[in-house]
This record gives sequence, C-alpha cells and structure tokens, in this order.
Amino acid sequence: MTTTAPRRPVRIGNASAFYGDRFSALEDLVEGGEIDVVTGDYLAELTMLILWKAARKPTGAGYARTFPRQFARVARRCAERGIKVVVNAGGLDPAGMAAHIREIIAEQGLNLRVAHVEGDDLMPRLAELRAEYPFRNLDTGRALADAGSEPVSANAYLGGWGIAAALTHGADVVIAPRVTDAALVVGAGAWWHGWARTDFDALAGAVAAGHIIECGPQATGGNYANLPEITDRRFPGSPIAELAADGSFVITKHPGTGGLVSPGTVIAQLLYEVDSPIYPNPDVVARFDALTVTQDGPGRVRVSGTTGSPPPALLKVAMNRIGGYRNTMTMVLTGLDIEEKARWATDLLLDTLGGVEQFDDVDIQLLRYDRPDPTCFAEATAHLRITVKHRDRAPVDRAFSDAVLELFVGGYAGFHTTTPPTSATEFGVYWPTTVPATEVTHVVVHADGSWEAVPHCPHTDDRWTGVVAPAPEPDGTPTDFGPRTRAPLGAIVAARSGDKGGKANVGLWTDTDRRWKWLRAHLSTERFRALVPEAAGYEIRRYEFANLRALNFVIVGFLGEGVASCTRTDPQAKGLGEFVRAVHTDIPEVLLEPVGHTALTAAAPLHRAGS
Repeated sequence: MTTTAPRRPVRIGNASAFYGDRFSALEDLVEGGEIDVVTGDYLAELTMLILWKAARKPTGAGYARTFPRQFARVARRCAERGIKVVVNAGGLDPAGMAAHIREIIAEQGLNLRVAHVEGDDLMPRLAELRAEYPFRNLDTGRALADAGSEPVSANAYLGGWGIAAALTHGADVVIAPRVTDAALVVGAGAWWHGWARTDFDALAGAVAAGHIIECGPQATGGNYANLPEITDRRFPGSPIAELAADGSFVITKHPGTGGLVSPGTVIAQLLYEVDSPIYPNPDVVARFDALTVTQDGPGRVRVSGTTGSPPPALLKVAMNRIGGYRNTMTMVLTGLDIEEKARWATDLLLDTLGGVEQFDDVDIQLLRYDRPDPTCFAEATAHLRITVKHRDRAPVDRAFSDAVLELFVGGYAGFHTTTPPTSATEFGVYWPTTVPATEVTHVVVHADGSWEAVPHCPHTDDRWTGVVAPAPEPDGTPTDFGPRTRAPLGAIVAARSGDKGGKANVGLWTDTDRRWKWLRAHLSTERFRALVPEAAGYEIRRYEFANLRALNFVIVGFLGEGVASCTRTDPQAKGLGEFVRAVHTDIPEVLLEPVGHTALTAAAPLHRAGS
C-alpha cells in the first residue's frame, strides 16, 4: 500500500490590509523572496459604502481602483514565477475588475488566466428576501423595516471554496467580491492541499492564518503595543503564512524587511476585531482558544492546534444605508473657566439654531487637553466638538457652521475654531445582519467563461449562532502577590483594539503565567468599566483566551452605528487599547520585575498602594 506524502506548506503573503494601504507592498512582497500565493484584502466594512458612492460617479467604478495599477507592476514577475494572485478588490463589481485585469495582461503580452467570484450581492433580490426575513441588526436586534432608510448595498460574506474552485480550474488571478477576510487564505490553502469540505481542523487553521495576515503589517510590528520590542522601525514587511496540510502554520516575513515577527505580534492580531474565542466563518467555526503560539526561530512564529467544527447555517451580511447628513465644528477654549465657557457657547449656539429639536441628533463633546498652571499654550486649551445630524442637508449645512462663527466676537473670551465653516457631508450607517446560506448562490466564473456554482458546506452547526456567553466573572478569591504599586496597566499588559460595526473590542494579554493569574483575577467587567469611564452605560462582554494569557472585552454600541456615522474622535477604536494600558491600577510589585527579555515592563512605578 502506498500513501501520498502531504504537500509542502504553501507560502501565502498578504500585501494589503485595506483600500488605500501601502501602494508598493504588492511589488515589495513579490520581489522580496519566494512565495506561492499573494493575497490582498481591500474591503473593510466601510469600503462597500465608499465603493457604492464611487460607482455612482460618471467615471467611477465599484472596485478598488488601486489594485489594477499595483498588479500592472508585478504581472510579468508573477507569470515568470507562477505566483497566484487572490484579492477581494472586486468589491461591488468583480466582473468589471476581472475585465480590467485581463486588459492589463493583454497589454503586457502575458498568458495569465483570470477568474472571478460572484453571488455575494443581495441587492437584486432584496425585496424578495425582505418578504421572508426581517434582517435584524446583529448589534441592536432591530428589524430592517424599522431602520428609517433603505439599504444601498447588501453583501453576504462568502467563504473560500469559490477561490479554491477557481485555482483548481487553472486560474492565475482570482478576483473576489465580499468574501470574509480569512477566505483568501482558506481558498488558497484548500486548493494547494486538496482539503475536503469536512477537514474542519485544517480549515480552522487556515482561518486563523488568514485572520493573522489579513491586516498586513499589523502582524509584523505595525500598530504594536510593545514599542521597546521593535528594534527595526522601518516600515514592516508584509506577513507570510507558511500553511501546512494539517492547518498548522508559521508566520514570518521576507528577510531584510522592517518590523518584527514575534509571539506578541501574532497574539495581537489574533485578538484583533474578535468577540469570543469561537470564531465563525462560512466554511468552519474556528476555536482560537485551542491553538498554541510558539517561537519557531528568529522572525518565525508557529501556530498549531486550532480546532474546527461545521459552520452555522447563516451567512453574515454587511448592509449599508444612507443615514442622512452631518456637520462638525470644533471650538477652542483657552485658560480658565473651561466648563463654564463650554456651557455658554453651547447655549448660545443652540439658541441661535432654534434648539436641539431642529436636528435628528446632536453630539457634544468637551475634550480636555488643558492642565492647571500651563507651561505652554497647548496645555491651556480644550476643544468643544459639536456634531449635528439630520436626514436632510439644509439644517446641518452652512446654516450650522456659519452659526458657530457668529459666536466669534459675541461669546466667550478667546473664541476661535479649528476650521473655517464647513459644509455638510453625507454619512452612512452600517447594518450587520444574517441570511440563510441556502439563499445565496456562490458562483465562480472561470477564465474560459464557464460558470460554476459552489455548494455550501453540507454540514452545519448552529451552536455558535448569536452571542456566545461571556466567560464567568472572577470569583473574588484574593490573589496575594505581596505589596502593590500604583502603575499603568501597560507595565505588564499589552493590548490591541479595533471595531466591528458598532462594537469596539480591546484584547489584553500578558507574558507569564503569574501575570496571567493576576490579570484574570484582577480585571473583571466592573473593574474594566471603572478603568474606561466612557464605557459606562454600555453592555460589556468579557471573554478569556487562557491559551494566549489574554482577555477580550467587547463594548456593544460603543461606536454607535459604525465608523461611517460614529461621532467619536477615534471612530474605529484604534487607540482604545493604548488608553487602557495607560490607566493606572494597583499592580503587585513582584509582577513589575523584568522577566527575561520581556518588553512589557514599563517605567518605574510611581508610588506604592496599600498591600
């Protein structure tokens, strides 16, 4: 009896984290060393709305227009070396993108086959589907009929099997629409290793690999909390996943490139924009609480042990609505009586405008940058940031911003603004929902024009549909590590934060078992709420990733109705993790002592707290 040895790991490099990412990354990745597949993620949740607006323009297109220019610079090299290209840059028009790529290939006299994926776009059938399904918002539970405006885009998140089918059929370039971020790697891995639809552990490993490299250099030192650990501060090289047949993989990057690949950079990305450790995808439910992260040599981190189970019977759908119009003006307050000046300015402005009832929403934020006894002008200033929204443009257009300027000589002392009067802008509202997978026809259009329907997984498991129960709260058992010191949480804890629609997440992890024992016991939901006062009034879900020595806090509704409509100064919660690290709490002194080459130890503690 003979057996076929597993194929070597496939080297998959990701060159794009979003539409607008580093233009040279694709060329740098292709030219920098050996890879088998290059992927590119261009579709953040906001991007579908951006592409819808672009497609409405006379010369617009519903796809990521930077990718064709990037591809033109590497097409010949990919053809020479047999590198497959898999991107979701097709956006709302994957067929149009595929045609554009074929033109580039023809102009260069190359023989590359281009396929594209379709089936995610629900808009042509939305009226029919709405008669059957309420399309409830996953964050709020509201039915779409109660939303107040109609969707302009509605795209189901497809999995990776359409990509796998295209590659198996001989495609060199695969243009995808709204697939999950991890689907690019899942499809490439399934094609390379010949996985079956029920190889759930291997597929789960591919999901983990795809999730880690989807945001490009965020896995190789970008946006990384442990600043002292990054000794090479050139722009980070793009991440590469060496994905094996069993779903284990190594994260690395090309030699000689900037940044860092360490267990910390990998853990940071595993915790990015997730809820619970149970991570549903259209092809598999991956368990991030089962995997292990270990150093595998310089610049190499191995991830293994990810387990998987059948996917849910529902697909996530990203809808976007036009919420109306908005305008923001920021007034600068200087010196003494900051709060009184802010109240006076607000009262004067709203009286001039006819009251808050003239708007659908008014958001007022007093941002305090001032301090007593300032040593420079910046230390004496605060910002009063007022945002108004309305379904119609006129109430929030120049009528609003000009009214702010009327306070220039009739309001508080020192009045000025950060900008001249501005015009209103249209804003979108993100609406996450679901649809049965059976209502979505996943299609591949091959390079020869033939059409192939891709069946959904024959097995489903709805145990993880909906909200996964948070971890039990710490039982209050004292954790006696001796005397404590008031110090920033970031002295021994790293963080990565981000957005998912209206939710914000903060992943926090540490580097030793003792520190993890303390962190797990210390940081309850209520203590987290106390550390982050802005989270008061929001539902907070606390999840444990014991295998990563990590906690993940999900703040539901913190970002309103998503980045396009959010009025916070950090609408994607990118800085929230760094804020949490900066907040002081009582930390055992013994845990603040350096551990080996740890980079989590911060400056010396400020003062001792009670023991």
